[in-house]
Amino acid sequence: MIISASSCGTSSWTKTAKISVILPDGSTKRYFLKCITGASARALVEGEYYSASAIEAVVPGLVPKATGWGKYSNGESEVHFFLGDFHDMELSAPPEPDSLMSQIAELHQKGTSPNGMFGFPVPVVLGKFERTVTWEKSWAKSFNYQLEDVIKYDNETNGPWPEYDAACRQLVDVVVPRLLGALQSDGREIKPALIHGDLWENNVGIDMETGKTVLFDPGCTYAHNEMEFGTWRCSWAFHFNSPIYMRLYQRHVEPSEPVDEWDDRNRLYSIHPYLNDSAGHPGSVSRQIAYNDMLYLCEKYGPLHTLQKYDPGRDISVTGAYVPFTIHQLE
Repeated sequence: MIISASSCGTSSWTKTAKISVILPDGSTKRYFLKCITGASARALVEGEYYSASAIEAVVPGLVPKATGWGKYSNGESEVHFFLGDFHDMELSAPPEPDSLMSQIAELHQKGTSPNGMFGFPVPVVLGKFERTVTWEKSWAKSFNYQLEDVIKYDNETNGPWPEYDAACRQLVDVVVPRLLGALQSDGREIKPALIHGDLWENNVGIDMETGKTVLFDPGCTYAHNEMEFGTWRCSWAFHFNSPIYMRLYQRHVEPSEPVDEWDDRNRLYSIHPYLNDSAGHPGSVSRQIAYNDMLYLCEKYGPLHTLQKYDPGRDISVTGAYVPFTIHQLE
């Protein structure tokens, strides 16, 4: 029996609520409900269910336990929903670095791909955009699928830009095969790791009852573990850009070889969340930042004289610029 239902949380793409119920045995329980309509609705709720379930199986309690997903009609459209355990969370406090990073390392080390390949069993969604997660042996090829997704979504939102399009093509055709291909060449290997997939400050909270860190809104894939931290480089990072988090993580999981290319891989991985943000927010400065990062990587790994020049003055890793990420609640 439902006791109460009230709006809860803030989301640009979904409607969310807290549901309090009395279970058949007479006990009470609270659930978190997420509802969405549109083209990517099923992928979002199904993907979150499988993502949360995969993380729970590896590191119990790191994410709210998923209960189920499904769909219903509201008389006008088909609505898909996700249901999981409700946690009353503090969202502004920084997570305790040592315990969080040991759990993230545990997730990456123990969350192994069921078939040894990169990908995920079902589509997942970041923001409102679906991520290609077909199974691949090559990490460079798998990442390029995801990169081409966000390039396409960004162009659909913001329109063509010839100089940017040329940099994107060089990044996909030359830089990614060289920079990520090196991870699986000359005797080097990497194992696909289960990553949360959208790990940034607004998807992390502190449980008000237990004091433990809780991650939410996962969009998992079995990937190179370092991809998890691309968004920590982004202009909206405000806790995770502190070096203490990465330093503690690397006590458990060392950087992949070639180690001296770690920062360049991190820059490459940050382009994905930047373009996902740009695709969801027309006119966002994220597109310009990502473009400049592309130029940096192209100059180093795939020089092409027809491209524009990288500008250090637009590089936030140089300037330290911070751009707040604004979430507008879906009406």
